[in-house]
Amino acid sequence: MSDNRPAGSAPTVLRMVLGKRLRQLRQQAGVSFEEAARAIEVTSLTVRRMEKAEVGLRIPYVKELLRTYRVSAKEIEDFVTMAREANKPGWWYGYRDVLPDWFKAYVSLESEASVIRVYEPHYVPGLLQTRDYAAALLRVGFPNESEEGIARRVDLRVRRQDLLDMPKSPTLWAILDETVLRRPVGGADVMRAQLDRLNEALDRPRVRIQIMRFGVGAHPGAFGPFHHFRFGFSELPDVVYTESLAGASYVDRPSDVVSYLEVLDRMAVQAEPVRSTRSILAELRKEL
Repeated sequence: MSDNRPAGSAPTVLRMVLGKRLRQLRQQAGVSFEEAARAIEVTSLTVRRMEKAEVGLRIPYVKELLRTYRVSAKEIEDFVTMAREANKPGWWYGYRDVLPDWFKAYVSLESEASVIRVYEPHYVPGLLQTRDYAAALLRVGFPNESEEGIARRVDLRVRRQDLLDMPKSPTLWAILDETVLRRPVGGADVMRAQLDRLNEALDRPRVRIQIMRFGVGAHPGAFGPFHHFRFGFSELPDVVYTESLAGASYVDRPSDVVSYLEVLDRMAVQAEPVRSTRSILAELRKEL
């Protein structure tokens, strides 16, 4: 995954980690791209793409590269085991008919993150949406989609939420603009149920929700939504996801990621504290 590039292929997080490990081993062995490419009879571009997790990890190639890098037999065996696991399709493969290519990497990152920090100025984050709220949004986003197609997309979104019920669920810290809670999506009944869902989410020990009230005025995140992922793998840097009408970008250049984190930290101070969220939700629910 390169800095600030739109997503094309959708590598799993484990494949990203292994790709970075291949690069480290090659560099430690003092082997150039060209030398590595000759060892497995491919172009140097293929080696580069393996290290960037832009292609699958072909096991024969992996074994020969590791031998070239003078890696021990035990480490080769362990690496190959992980490579086989990394090459398996993610659970979302069954939804490939309704999952855009540019969003596949997001689902992989989300599934493996230890911390997910979100700023949303428009809509409730997918991990916290009710089925009816999700369906109303998806009908707007895909106006020509059949009801069957919308149902498939809703099922995918709800399936992603299983992540929050796992024993090692990530910490989810969301900052929502007040607009998110006042914008009517699907009607009053849908919005009441959605506010109730947010209230229930606060019962989870790893979920934090803050509201950015209108009274704050201008704030540093007003330019648009973004999501920050942190992982339990030291080999994998933090990643920031941003979205546009044309697709998405995944940012992992440290200096850029730090800029987003600084904005999140500043907004966390400006937004209402987590302890106030329930009362704000109750206040807004009464208005519906």
